[in-house]
Amino acid sequence: MSVAANPLLIDSGLPPFDLIEPSHVLPAVQQVVEQGLTSLAVLESQFTPTWSGTMTPIENLERPFQYAWSPVGHLFGVKNSPELREAYDAAQPRIVEWSLRVRQSEPLYKSLTALKQSPEWERLDAAQQRIVADRIKDAELAGIGLPAEQRTRFNEIEQELSKLASDFSNHVLDATKAYALDITDPADAEGWPTTLRQLAAQAWNKSPSHAASDPATPENGPWRITLEFPLYGPFMDHCRNRSLREQVYRAFVTRASLGELDNAPLIAQILKLRQEKARLLGFPHYAAVSLMQKMAPGVEAIRAMFAQLRDASWEPAQRDLQDLVAFKESRGDATPIALWDIPFWAERLREERYAYTDEEVRPYFPFERVLQGLFDLLNRLFGVTVRPASEGVSKWHADVRFYQVLNEAGEPIAAFFLDPYSRPENKRPGAWMNSCLGRAQIGDRLQLPVAHLVCNQTPPVGDKPALMTFREVETLFHEMGHGLQHMLTIIDRPDAAGISGIEWDAVELPSQFM
Repeated sequence: MSVAANPLLIDSGLPPFDLIEPSHVLPAVQQVVEQGLTSLAVLESQFTPTWSGTMTPIENLERPFQYAWSPVGHLFGVKNSPELREAYDAAQPRIVEWSLRVRQSEPLYKSLTALKQSPEWERLDAAQQRIVADRIKDAELAGIGLPAEQRTRFNEIEQELSKLASDFSNHVLDATKAYALDITDPADAEGWPTTLRQLAAQAWNKSPSHAASDPATPENGPWRITLEFPLYGPFMDHCRNRSLREQVYRAFVTRASLGELDNAPLIAQILKLRQEKARLLGFPHYAAVSLMQKMAPGVEAIRAMFAQLRDASWEPAQRDLQDLVAFKESRGDATPIALWDIPFWAERLREERYAYTDEEVRPYFPFERVLQGLFDLLNRLFGVTVRPASEGVSKWHADVRFYQVLNEAGEPIAAFFLDPYSRPENKRPGAWMNSCLGRAQIGDRLQLPVAHLVCNQTPPVGDKPALMTFREVETLFHEMGHGLQHMLTIIDRPDAAGISGIEWDAVELPSQFM
């Protein structure tokens, strides 16, 4: 299939998100996998234990997969649909097959281990040495040392775990979408802040099941509460009807735990397969496998850290809880405190003790103002300038923005997409950063890094601007921290640029700094 017929087969520039259809996914993946397998078979007879004789051809071989599969994984998280799921599920086994084929290539493994023991090793820079060492470790964790029968079983496990992970994510998204609480009695909306009323009325009006009904208004309702956090969080903070709080809380914490969407069997199977995988690799449990790619020295060190945190926090937490119970009882509510009571009464205590609410803070954090403040801070801290650059850029939703990052000389050094608002109909919950393109030297051309920054913050209501909670501000800054590590890298080798090759328990450092 030609590039003109399939936008996932391009090999430069930004992904054309507005052109990608589910029907493109499987043909593109099949084409790049088949070409990759053919090329790898040729390379395996040609590897020499040098950087240019091993890693350079492998980097060139893997590049088409960045364009054919990375956009699909991204759209799976931000523009999910039944058609895309079907295409994703059909193509995913081929991607896993390709990954295992490369990681289990014995000629490649032998060339890398020989390179590490050769005189050239000392001439490699730190990034190159890190890449080679990580590739060797990755091959060993992919079962390259297993005999044929065990390797076959290992590969079956990897395929099944990959499928279980995507099913798990789909179940959570579907369960979140499936729940809604419609509130028609104005008495149940007493005490709600303006933003909650506006969002809940907007949710009612957006619902297909209410298309024929009179439009809801923030003042008079009706209102719809869903499990997306911009609605769920304020509802739990402000709903005075305890039974409604309990109902919504139980729906939230039991998402994907009932019926066809029940993730419990998936969790059990994931744990079982991980344990089997660990045993095949010669580890006592999966935690030991996971820690091979993390900084923590071992399971006991992690348990000791958890114990230390628990010991330090237990008594203050108990005092806080007692304080909350006493306040609740002083307001005439002597019922035993439950989990769905804590957000509500904590908000009342804050109103009484500190004379402010999240709702009163929101007007200080209009999204556009926060964004400019963030960009100004990046300029002061890192000397970079962020400017809008959306013209001519393909995006997956009208709310998505695109920005360039410039150095002090005004030269572009990176870029990022920002997808800020909650879309429960097709966007998974949470917030994350991932790579669109990694920094890499490709022949004479330097590919600049491009990041995806994804949040699920409160959207605008009608023609009113989006007003953020302080927690949403924190989340935006947090994800920008991840984005900065990806975008401000000075490494030109894709396996060590940005967040690539970073231990996964260390990757949170820049996000916590921000």
